Amino acid sequence: MTSSPRTARMNDLIRAELSELIRRKVKDPRVATVSVTSVWTSADLSRARVTIGVLDDARAPEALKGLAHAAGYLRSELSRRLQVKRVPELLFEVDHSARDEARMDDLWNQLEREERS
Repeated sequence: MTSSPRTARMNDLIRAELSELIRRKVKDPRVATVSVTSVWTSADLSRARVTIGVLDDARAPEALKGLAHAAGYLRSELSRRLQVKRVPELLFEVDHSARDEARMDDLWNQLEREERS
């Protein structure tokens, strides 16, 4: 996925500000262990796909509900902090890359053990 320098800057700004807001301002216990891993905005900056990491995969659905509940507040705070005319709609999803990476490591280790046997 390619993006313009403007979009890349906006992605980085939104990620940094959302991380700060979730950690310091959102008091919902469902999002206490959430970290923002990446933000991808559409070309017209109308939507932002925000991927999150959750320490416990079992809590991911509740974390997504908590973030959906706080989305309006987060957008208004982003508008104030970023001083932009329009803040994109925030769409949250769980980032499974860390889990997938660990699974791949396990498979490689298993394969190496089997080759040595």
